[in-house]
Amino acid sequence: MNRLTKLFAEKRENILNIYFTAGYPKLDDLVEIGLALERSGVDILEIGIPYSDPLADGPTIQASSQQALKNGMNVRLLFTQVEDLRKHTEIPIILMGNFNQVMQYGENQFFRKCKEVGVDGVILPDMPTYVYEEQFKALFEELDLGITFLVAPQTELERLRKIDELTRGFVYVVSSAAITGGVGGVTDAQEAYFERITSYGWHHPTLIGFGIKDAQSFAKACKYANGAIIGSAFIRALADSQDLSETISDFVSEILPQDSP
Repeated sequence: MNRLTKLFAEKRENILNIYFTAGYPKLDDLVEIGLALERSGVDILEIGIPYSDPLADGPTIQASSQQALKNGMNVRLLFTQVEDLRKHTEIPIILMGNFNQVMQYGENQFFRKCKEVGVDGVILPDMPTYVYEEQFKALFEELDLGITFLVAPQTELERLRKIDELTRGFVYVVSSAAITGGVGGVTDAQEAYFERITSYGWHHPTLIGFGIKDAQSFAKACKYANGAIIGSAFIRALADSQDLSETISDFVSEILPQDSP
C-alpha cells in the first residue's frame, strides 16, 4: 500500500506536511532534516526540487532554491539522497517541482525513479490535468504513485470535479491566489473560501497550504481540512539554524497540538 494511502487511512485530522528545499541550507542536509522532522511528529515530507525559474514560490523559497542550486543540488543527486533517507524511515515522501524538470529528466524515467527510491507522490503544479490523464495516469496506477493537484479560490466546479477524480493521495487547497510565504494567518475571506471549497464533498483528503506559518494558522486550517502544509516559515527557521535537529524540534513543537505525537 502506498504510504500516503496508509497515512490517510490511519489519521484523518491535524496532518502536518512540511516542505523543505533539497540541498538547503547545505547540500547534504536532506537526510538529517527528514529524520528530524519525523522524530518531531511531522506526517509528510514534501521535498522541493530547486529550480531557477519557479512558478508560485515566494522570495523565501526562491532564495532557498537559488542557494541549493549554488550548493550543487540536481535531480539525480536528489534521488540518491531520497533513496538514502528511505533506508531509515517509512514516512510518506512527496517531491514538489516543475513539470519542465521532469521533462528534462525524461517523464517515464522520472516517475519510475520516484518509485524506485521510495517516493510516494509528486506535486507538479504546471502539469495540466489533461496531460496527466492522457499520458501518465496509467503509469501512476501501475507504480502506485500519488499525484496531487492544486485548487485555488478561482477554481471552477467542473475543474474541482476533475481534480477530485484524478487525485491520488490528497488535494492541495491553496489558501489564496498569492505566492507562497505571504503575510500568513487566515483572513475572514479565506475562511469563507475554505468553507465553500471544503463543503464540496471530496473523495480525497485535503491539505491547506500557502500562508500557514504557526500554531494558530495551522489549527484554523485544520478546521476546514485534514491538515495543512507549511513551507516558507520552516525554510526561514532553517536559515538561522545552528543545530538542525534542535531547530526542527522547536519549530514543530510550536505548531502541533499538545496531544499530537
